[in-house]
Amino acid sequence: MQQEMKELTRAELEVMQILWVLGEAFVQDILDRMPEPRPAYNTVSTVMRVLEKKGVVSYRSYGKSHRYYPLIEKEEYTRRFMKNVIGNFFDHSFTRMVSFFCEKEELSLKETEEIIAIAREAIARKQEKNQ
Repeated sequence: MQQEMKELTRAELEVMQILWVLGEAFVQDILDRMPEPRPAYNTVSTVMRVLEKKGVVSYRSYGKSHRYYPLIEKEEYTRRFMKNVIGNFFDHSFTRMVSFFCEKEELSLKETEEIIAIAREAIARKQEKNQ
């Protein structure tokens, strides 16, 4: 059974983006890669503890220091997040989501053509699988 995942806050997601790139990191490593103005060390440390409580990261202890690592891959978090967005805003319909962005967000012709090309490639892959 798939565990329900809470959506990450902006601060948590900012930290996770860095951790996904690094793989493992101490709080200072994460802080060093954050844009200016950087938050306080204690702020990032608190975010890490919250992420741990949410079950998104874990750590290895090195004396009093903790080296954190993600428990979920970026792609998996993105998949679950988007599934929730599609469910909550588009009645579980990918078609409605794509339609919304094509019509309401005024995508450029190039972006619309790219979406069509991606869809055609996906169709071709599925057809090859079913043969």
